[in-house]
Amino acid sequence: MGFFSDALGRIKPSATLAVSQKARELKAQGRDIISLSAGEPDFDTPDNIKAAAIEAIRRGETKYTAVDGIPELKRAIAEKFRRDNDLEYAPSQIIVSTGGKQVLFNALMATINPGDEVVIPAPYWVSYPDMVLLAGGKPVIVEARAQDDYKMTPEALQAAITDRTKWLIFNSPSNPSGAAYSADELRALTDVLKKHEHVWIMSDDMYEHLVYDDFVFATPAQVEPALYDRTLTVNGVSKAYAMTGWRIGYAGGPEALIKAMTKLQSQSTSNPCSISQWAAVEALTGSQDFIAEARKVYQARRDLVVDMLNEAEGITCHRPEGAFYVYPSIAGLIGKATPDGRVIETDEDFVTALLEAEGVAAVHGAAFGTSPNFRVSYATSTEALKEACTRIQRFCAALG
Repeated sequence: MGFFSDALGRIKPSATLAVSQKARELKAQGRDIISLSAGEPDFDTPDNIKAAAIEAIRRGETKYTAVDGIPELKRAIAEKFRRDNDLEYAPSQIIVSTGGKQVLFNALMATINPGDEVVIPAPYWVSYPDMVLLAGGKPVIVEARAQDDYKMTPEALQAAITDRTKWLIFNSPSNPSGAAYSADELRALTDVLKKHEHVWIMSDDMYEHLVYDDFVFATPAQVEPALYDRTLTVNGVSKAYAMTGWRIGYAGGPEALIKAMTKLQSQSTSNPCSISQWAAVEALTGSQDFIAEARKVYQARRDLVVDMLNEAEGITCHRPEGAFYVYPSIAGLIGKATPDGRVIETDEDFVTALLEAEGVAAVHGAAFGTSPNFRVSYATSTEALKEACTRIQRFCAALG
């Protein structure tokens, strides 16, 4: 009998974190590396938020807090849901956790029994299936096809639901594709979900504020109030406010579910960082100007990257509605060989050869459940993006 748990054997390390680590190691060896692998804004946390954190330290806000978050932050979150999403949540319906990842983890661990199924559209964020597996559930992957702009169709959702389905994990705008569902597209999905009263919806809205070209964000419980009682609306301050390292995620949902998640959190991490919570209060209640400024920069970068990648031989890149990723297809490069004779048989071969030849780090599509693709994060400087795309063009041109 092995020392490690069977549950650990069901999962694999995060591919995005692994690529970022490999890039860091090469950089430490003196290689000129441009990393397009991390889903992390390159902007600094706004000064008003930093000041609120420093002030909280000075006030002595350095003790344990309530497991599920300080009342001031829960009030700020309730107001945010009201203001941005037309959703009413009482403080007892809100949980604050150590990042959005813990919110999702808590919800799955608190609800999944062996054999329960969780529908996950692909391409998906790398952690969704592994969290389901760790909780003892079964991920049911639904392909969102390139011709549908990487959005799951109502027909595909309907076909995936069985009497064992417990959750749909829904992410819009999406990591890794950047695809975002309009209110009408969302309504077509919620019409399916209304027919299946045993299916709960986990809506990961982490990229809510990063949408472009006049796109209007919508979330499932807002579009279809009939689903409110079985929807967990998940969000956080990481992406919108450039606060990845502060580790604050939150959710609104039915009180019984929030209570179960809080019980689990009480026996794992307990409360999220007290100082980060006070910083998050300022993020949600202070000036929101930063979001509009960042959005403008991201949209220009998206356009630059999409245009340059579409000029690369063998690459097709869709122009997504949101987030800060693009998810180009490399179908036109499979079977080609590098100048030193290595054949590109998979998207993992492609990103490995690209990193070694040109020093550009990206994540292969297989990690997100859809191939042959790779994910580029454009949350880095415009100069670095231009140079990275030039290197990608050169790499593709050299394949024969």
